[in-house]
Amino acid sequence: SFAFGDTAVVREVSFAVRPGETLGIAGPSGAGKTTLLNLVARFYDPSSGAVRLDGRDVRALRLADVHRQIAIVAQDPFLFASSIRDNIRCGRADATDADVEHAARVAEIHDDIVAMPNGYATIVGHGGRALSRGESQRVNIARAVLKNAPILLLDEATSSLDSFSEAKVQRAIDRLAAGRMTIAVAHRLSTLRAASRILVLEDGKVAGLGHHTELLASCG
Repeated sequence: SFAFGDTAVVREVSFAVRPGETLGIAGPSGAGKTTLLNLVARFYDPSSGAVRLDGRDVRALRLADVHRQIAIVAQDPFLFASSIRDNIRCGRADATDADVEHAARVAEIHDDIVAMPNGYATIVGHGGRALSRGESQRVNIARAVLKNAPILLLDEATSSLDSFSEAKVQRAIDRLAAGRMTIAVAHRLSTLRAASRILVLEDGKVAGLGHHTELLASCG
């Protein structure tokens, strides 16, 4: 459970996710979906209960070690005021140019980058070249590909994209999620149909937990 002051946001939510499994999190705005991700990433600590990795309370682990195991793709893609290459390399500081290019190919952004006059040296972010939202999100996904963390957290990663950009980003996410423990927040159930299970939240509580077809039959 978690509360901001006296306001309960997550109420007695319990679940387990295994390596290679994708848990979707659905529910209306304000249901506690993003807060739940923030608890997993240890941006917050629960008011009661615990978040455990391999059975160990994350509060007993070094924060840097927890964050090293996690890659996050958020709803609003963030770019530093630097080159595209440096933005992707944030995922792993010792990555070679070949590693960066491979990550960009997996994220389906390589062709867009090489079409720019300065290619991977193109300056983006504040004061630099303005990328489309879909391009920016794929740069963020390339960063996560390069980090190669075993846990992937997705927070409405395709929610504000047009259908063409969404399809590209979703394909890139599918490649990134393969073999990882993935927790994905989404408003649109269509983006969660392939999830191993879906956790439905309502007013911070569990309203349903199961496969898409099971929830269609059992969860109002």
